[in-house]
Amino acid sequence: MSEEFPMPRACPFDPPPRYAELREHTPVSAVSIPGGRSAWLVTGHANVRETLANPHVSSDRTHPGFPLVMPGFGENLKGSILTMDPPEHNRHRRMVTPEFTVRRVQGLRPRIQEIVDGQIDELLAGPRPADLVEALSLPVPSLVICELLGVPYSERGFFHARTAEILSKGTTAERRTAAMGEVRKFLHELVTHKVGNPGEDLLSRLVVKYQEAGLFDHQVMSAMALTLLIAGHETTANMISLGTVALLENPDQLAELREDPSLMPGAVEELLRYFTIVESATSRVATQDIEVDGVLIRAGEGFIASGASANRDPRVFEDPDTLDIHRSARGHLAFGYGLHQCLGQNLARLELEIVYTTLFRRLPGLRLAVPFEELPFKHDANVYGLHSLPVTW
Repeated sequence: MSEEFPMPRACPFDPPPRYAELREHTPVSAVSIPGGRSAWLVTGHANVRETLANPHVSSDRTHPGFPLVMPGFGENLKGSILTMDPPEHNRHRRMVTPEFTVRRVQGLRPRIQEIVDGQIDELLAGPRPADLVEALSLPVPSLVICELLGVPYSERGFFHARTAEILSKGTTAERRTAAMGEVRKFLHELVTHKVGNPGEDLLSRLVVKYQEAGLFDHQVMSAMALTLLIAGHETTANMISLGTVALLENPDQLAELREDPSLMPGAVEELLRYFTIVESATSRVATQDIEVDGVLIRAGEGFIASGASANRDPRVFEDPDTLDIHRSARGHLAFGYGLHQCLGQNLARLELEIVYTTLFRRLPGLRLAVPFEELPFKHDANVYGLHSLPVTW
């Protein structure tokens, strides 16, 4: 009988302990996903890389064998680059990638710093204790991605509410579909506005670029905006909160970062490896029979390539369950691997670096306002994070 996925955690900082057993003894194992369907779970680092790089797998969420662990989510990403396979995927990837190069993203540093400082100003002026999720973790990536897309920030409440519904395990498939539809409608209208009134924002540049290349498709552009909005919002918000807690719980390492901020980029990589908050985005379906570690995954069968497990593989990372800001975390799979490796990874890295550095510099007395054991960690099938983070200083 197959095990249920997602699997329970024993410690908030660690992935399910069952992953370690599976990596060692059954690196490709059968699991049951929500809805009662079957899939394969791939847990070893080498096997995860192998499957994600295999040309005979698909990201098409509409494929009948695709392992949808959050019903109502993947089906509504139709037209998104996340769901495309080559050669269609390659065409769109080439169009968007230049917008997220290290050089382009570094140009955003001054504005991101302004946004972070502004939110911390409000935090310091407000009551104590405060909820860091509400005061910093959610607003910062929301402000950044809304500015990038040219979305009026006055709509932040709308997007906070809808993305929370879309990405929450507790949301029904019907309500998730409705929330996706509401966001899609808004973005459809936003794209229409950009077509007639292009500005200096990322979405406007993409509209113009696609028009000049003769590739403009309104549905695809709306789906692109939706993908960037969701991917650049909830995931970074959860990493801000989790990374803050981890550093507070490791005061010696936090002291080193305060003393030498040049260590922060490496610390960000280690925090990304340590938490690997996105789990099911690396789900795929085989388009031909493939063999992984001696197990045959037949054409039409779905699998979940677990980055959370791969990033705790002791064959790649020594003492993987220990947070170590001096570790070389190169090779981690927190952003996925292969064709669909996260487009916005450079932006996420920069946001995290600026947030952590600024937060701990400006609030040297920052501490948890409740015992660690009382923090409301969330473990959905899609994203791991915190519902709230009570802090004081």
